[in-house]
Amino acid sequence: MTTAKPKNPTTYTTTLGSIVCGDSSQVLADVKANTVDLIVTSPPFGLVRKKDYGNVDADEYLEWFKPFAKQFHRVLKDSGSLVIDIGGAWNKGTPTRSLYHFKLMIMLCEEFGFHLAQEFYWWNPAKLPTPAEWVTVRRVRVKDAINTVWWLSKSPWPKASNRRVLQPYSPAMEGLLKNGYKAKKRPSGHDISEKFSINNGAAIPPNLIAIPNTESNSFYMRYCEENGYKPHPARFPSELPEYFVRMLTDSGDLVIDPFAGSCITGEVCERLNRKWKCIEMLPEYCQAAQGRFVTPASQVSKVVKDARNSKTQYSVSRPGTLWNGDEGPKLSKDGGQTRPKKEVEKKSSKTKSNRSSKSAAFLNQQSSAD
Repeated sequence: MTTAKPKNPTTYTTTLGSIVCGDSSQVLADVKANTVDLIVTSPPFGLVRKKDYGNVDADEYLEWFKPFAKQFHRVLKDSGSLVIDIGGAWNKGTPTRSLYHFKLMIMLCEEFGFHLAQEFYWWNPAKLPTPAEWVTVRRVRVKDAINTVWWLSKSPWPKASNRRVLQPYSPAMEGLLKNGYKAKKRPSGHDISEKFSINNGAAIPPNLIAIPNTESNSFYMRYCEENGYKPHPARFPSELPEYFVRMLTDSGDLVIDPFAGSCITGEVCERLNRKWKCIEMLPEYCQAAQGRFVTPASQVSKVVKDARNSKTQYSVSRPGTLWNGDEGPKLSKDGGQTRPKKEVEKKSSKTKSNRSSKSAAFLNQQSSAD
């Protein structure tokens, strides 16, 4: 007598969690209601271009997502949260943006009873200037370098603490604390009290999260290369799920990633002593995800700690840094529908040279200041 294979086979387990291969809407159907503290995930985006991991078109996205949304709401505790990292999309053939990710958030709130606790924006400083057609060829848009991160909750009062994700004070704030601050009402109408000058040791972070997505030499990537696995192409950096795992859960809580990919969420939870379940539909990615756990936790923690201690901070230049009064060629009256001709590019070469010189001078000044 042969034993039937399980519908959703568990491909890897630890004392804290497991990787399950299957459709998350079906896997979650077997999870008891009101038992999950946090769902943090990056689902396949609604992109025009098809990817290996099975994304759907933006115009079909809401219907595709509904079975997952139903299970998310059912399994979450009343104090739990749903965090979705989701990138935007461009409408096919035009330099205009799809609204699908905004519609998703509205659907989750209005049809499934979630609350929008707060919207976050993940800025990837290492993002290439894309989409190339609009950004580097026709020059009618700037590069798309952020993802929206929706923090949704089952009730208006999910458990959370921003004390878990504090950041170092800026040099300006450190100077203010050192030299003192006169309590007064600002022109904006905000009344800044004497409490503003109290040194609390760290700053409350904004809802803009700056993390470069530059994982190219991690334990996971080496494991895939050594074992002949194709790494998941859409990995988010560990600091992103870790931010929300820290802020929204306690040790021993249950965290689920229903679109796990390379299972970075599981690796984070393993380090932070959270129970976890990573669900991934494609078997090859489930196998490759085991590379997150074959390296001793002490080694992984050391690498993470060293990266954290690098004290690298990312800044955005003020918009007017390179504004020098020379605007270059006149704006195209057709809004960029016609590709620029080479003659136009040659005419603007002098302008580019002037801007490059000023940019180089600015960077040298910054390096000297550092």
